[in-house]
Amino acid sequence: MPLTPRDRAILDFEANWTRHGPRKEEAIHTHLGLSPARYYQLLGRLLDTPEALEYDPMMVSRLRRIRDAREQARRARVAMSPRVAR
Repeated sequence: MPLTPRDRAILDFEANWTRHGPRKEEAIHTHLGLSPARYYQLLGRLLDTPEALEYDPMMVSRLRRIRDAREQARRARVAMSPRVAR
């Protein structure tokens, strides 16, 4: 399915977010009209689409690597944390 204008706006915003300064959450609402939570939900879904990868391969690949590294770190922490017996 082709990217919608909103999908492209989200990907473009993420690619250029440092230009918006340190208040990304405010910029998300101002520029996209989305809550930060909704923005990140939509961005996460977009990262898994071939259309997003085709639209901006470098950024999507970078964000996928970051996401995967965070997931791996979370799994490692859970695996190493002591289990509480019930």
